[in-house]
Amino acid sequence: MHTLTAILVDDEVNSLENLQQKLTAFCPDVKIAAMSQIPRQAIVLIHQLKPDVLFLDVEMPEMNGFKMLQELKDINFDIIFTTAYSHYMIDAIRLSAFDYLVKPIVVSELQNCISRLLQKHSIKTKEKLDVLLQSLQPSKTQENKIAIHTFDGIVFFQIKSIIRIEASANYCKIILDKESPLLVTGLLKDFEEMLQQYNFYRIHNSHLINLAYVKKYIRGEGGQLVMQNGDVVEVSRRKKEEFLKLISK
Repeated sequence: MHTLTAILVDDEVNSLENLQQKLTAFCPDVKIAAMSQIPRQAIVLIHQLKPDVLFLDVEMPEMNGFKMLQELKDINFDIIFTTAYSHYMIDAIRLSAFDYLVKPIVVSELQNCISRLLQKHSIKTKEKLDVLLQSLQPSKTQENKIAIHTFDGIVFFQIKSIIRIEASANYCKIILDKESPLLVTGLLKDFEEMLQQYNFYRIHNSHLINLAYVKKYIRGEGGQLVMQNGDVVEVSRRKKEEFLKLISK
């Protein structure tokens, strides 16, 4: 099996050593090539050692993880972000389809990240980084893109092109404005968390809609929505009142 070479970057020595110990003890497919607490030094190490994967702390003084990546000219390695919980940053990381680990790092989650890398190594890191950096901008105009894992790889498209997302067991079907629907693995609640700031609303246990595409509301116990593409979506009874208040603003 392929061995991944890794560089670890974190300004906190305890976090760095903790990650090193867990990788050494529980991830035999990873070989640690170098560790650094200083982003500028890490940039030099990356150029010299050309790792397969970079474990990168998001919150660092002087130069955070995102700015450090912008300093790099060639990014032909995978990235796993490590971070203390910050909902806004994590949503942006998820929109760009990067893996991340929340401190304190759980061994099973670390192993899952490594397993995914071994199965899908070096996938469109530069494009994912573009999506990530765009997602971190304060603008919420829906010009932002989202990166979605599909069965064939990663697909990039604009958030504003999503009409709705429908849940089906452990899969979700993404219905797009001018393209064929996408069937992806994942939970609807994950998409709800990522997209709620972009004018999306969970109208039903099985339906997340882009409010910009609502054409008509049909009254009923919960009611129904007619979307601009002709799709009819059920409104749950418990969501009806909140939804009607939302669209009447």
